[in-house]
Amino acid sequence: MNDGDKGAGHAAQSKRADARRNKETLLEAAASVFVMSGVEAPVRDIAAEAGVGLGTIYRHFPTRADLIIAVYRHQVDSCAEAGPALLATCATPHAALGQWVNLFVDFLVTKHGLAAVLQSDDAGFDTLHAYFLDRLVPVCAQLLEAAAAAGEIRSDMDAYQLMRGVGNLCIGADNDPRYDARRLVELLIAGLHRSH
Repeated sequence: MNDGDKGAGHAAQSKRADARRNKETLLEAAASVFVMSGVEAPVRDIAAEAGVGLGTIYRHFPTRADLIIAVYRHQVDSCAEAGPALLATCATPHAALGQWVNLFVDFLVTKHGLAAVLQSDDAGFDTLHAYFLDRLVPVCAQLLEAAAAAGEIRSDMDAYQLMRGVGNLCIGADNDPRYDARRLVELLIAGLHRSH
């Protein structure tokens, strides 16, 4: 391989990394617009938030459904990746669990904005629920196992049940100002803590 080939390979790699970053910026902008204005928000609002042209959005996501699915998956991935990072940086596994559940609550509140669309007949949405469980239940289980191994919580807590419980506490939270789901979720997580 001559130096010209190496340079071309490096340029292509760098271009791919830029494209990936641009796509992430786009997905984060779309998520933020969806939270503020709902999933029917004009695409031009998303373009403005991301600082790109409309053509860039349509090139990556030809339909609104494509964009919604990508935003949902991106948020699931971010939530999943946060679990191990929190375990590595928090003072205790229980503290990591509490912070992760907070992120999960943020995700659920955002997801509720997508909920109406996710009920549609579009086949692309059918696989999202399975993706959500496949990515997030093992992360929650890892956090629970670490907290149980540290003697901070009981060892019989099931990740799916905990996530389902947190999800149930979040229902309706976005349209009742007197209801503070986050406070109840905090009490639930505090209640898992074993007193020594």
